[in-house]
Amino acid sequence: MTAVDPSAAFPTPPSHATCPVGVLWCPFPNALTALQQELDHLIQQVRTDALTGVANYRSFIETLELEIERSSRNGRPTSLLMIDIDHFKKVNDIHGHETGNQALVHVARVISAQVRKLDIVCRYGGEEFAVVLPETDLHAAIPVAERIRLALAGTPLQQEGLDLELTASLGLATYRPYSLSSAAELISQADHYLYEAKQGGRNRLCHTAVPQPESISNEEKKSLLKLFGRDANAKD
Repeated sequence: MTAVDPSAAFPTPPSHATCPVGVLWCPFPNALTALQQELDHLIQQVRTDALTGVANYRSFIETLELEIERSSRNGRPTSLLMIDIDHFKKVNDIHGHETGNQALVHVARVISAQVRKLDIVCRYGGEEFAVVLPETDLHAAIPVAERIRLALAGTPLQQEGLDLELTASLGLATYRPYSLSSAAELISQADHYLYEAKQGGRNRLCHTAVPQPESISNEEKKSLLKLFGRDANAKD
């Protein structure tokens, strides 16, 4: 009896095709690759705000909870920046909702350009955005927040001959192990300072009290020295 090669019933896949799940021999590599790409695209859609292209509220909550869990394990802080566009209702009322949408896209781009790759920019809802700053203490987060505020104020939306000036109010809070118990508390604290910034005249940053020198950790001291251009390892 002649032995039958079971693979003979199927055509040999192209040499350049690779199975996305790592099977050495696969009769449908191209179809599986297309399905995997479609699945990745759907997952990205679920986690991304359709208008601005940044992370959506669902992704924001998941990310913040993950970073707080990581902070609880490694002892490093996580900062949260809440950003609300000032007088956004007037933009819609005066210039129309399409211009309002373009303003949201513009703000998302400006914010994203001012942060690190590891920071997560999110659309919290409406005209409000959030930035999760992993492993970032208050001293390091304040310059980031101010840079975002100044960039927004100094970069008007240009659309069809319109130079639309936009400003934002910002609230900043920092999670350190044992200082807060949950992501919800950190959001509440950052929201509190955002409200304080809006009540104080808008286009400003409000945040938790800066720790006094005797309570600053070694990591915070290094961040502060780096901010002022000094080598944290250099001797006085």
